Amino acid sequence: MDALECIKGRRSVREFKDTPVSNEVLESVIDTARFAPSWKNTQISRYVALTGDSKKALADTAFEAWIGNANIVNNAPMVIVQTFVKNRSGFERDGSFSTSKEDRWQNYDCGIAAEAFCLAAYEKGLGSVIMGIFDEDKVAKVLNLSEDQGVAAIIAIGYPVAEAAAPKRKEVSDLLTYLS
Repeated sequence: MDALECIKGRRSVREFKDTPVSNEVLESVIDTARFAPSWKNTQISRYVALTGDSKKALADTAFEAWIGNANIVNNAPMVIVQTFVKNRSGFERDGSFSTSKEDRWQNYDCGIAAEAFCLAAYEKGLGSVIMGIFDEDKVAKVLNLSEDQGVAAIIAIGYPVAEAAAPKRKEVSDLLTYLS
């Protein structure tokens, strides 16, 4: 599969087969995703894989107000919580910000890494969906995260039940502006 096919073919998948995702396949996906670019090569993204009881605990506590996402988590054979090392991306060594985006640059790096993860998963035949609606504090508690880590996203992964249809895309002319 070439890059163009991967980018155009990847979809958000919310229904998965019962087939487990092997550690070998997951490690291969992470091995590819680790090449995502980041601010000054800080490589702040981390990944926690949940199955079984830990996945159920996440679904039961972190999505109380968002039952749709809890259902996706319960349906997926594996869930990845993407975490990040705080106060590195967008910061100088003395703790000052390098950019007017301040600490928001870490979100940018996590987004790049999450999409690299999802594209690598797609290349391996896995479906994925990136979820951002959850109770961050409860996720951190379920994972027992240290104070120097934050929660970026939750990514459900597994083998899709069916191929997801492509949503309508805006035309290039709607997205691109030329200035001279």
